[in-house]
Amino acid sequence: MATEGASEQSLFQGIKDFWSERFRILDSYHPYLRRETPLPSWSAADVQEFIASDPVHGPVLKKTRDAVKFLAVGGIVGGLSTAAFAWKYSKSPHGAALSLGAGAVFGMSFGQEIANHSLQLYKLDTMAAQVKFMEWWQKKTQGHF
Repeated sequence: MATEGASEQSLFQGIKDFWSERFRILDSYHPYLRRETPLPSWSAADVQEFIASDPVHGPVLKKTRDAVKFLAVGGIVGGLSTAAFAWKYSKSPHGAALSLGAGAVFGMSFGQEIANHSLQLYKLDTMAAQVKFMEWWQKKTQGHF
């Protein structure tokens, strides 16, 4: 019976290790997500200050912020084009609304892929840059600078 418990525990640990390796985002952002007092909001000027102050992670964060434009354009184009197509052929308001949402999601996905390849984000560790910004912002707001 003791070996069954140990085997179940090792199986659970293996599953936990497998998924935590794939969702490392949870470990990276954990100190900033579940705080008793949330970090104050930051402005675009604060982000630009970080980009100027950090020669390693600053340019990566700038490219990451530029990629958002691709996502927004992709979402708008995808949503409007699929909603217009659905409205043209079905004249169904709920069909057009559903296709607007689905098209926006698909457009954002395509926009993300376009940004990933055109800005070469696949070569960069964007999550590390975002975590460094969060660390920098936490230190700055707590007066450690």
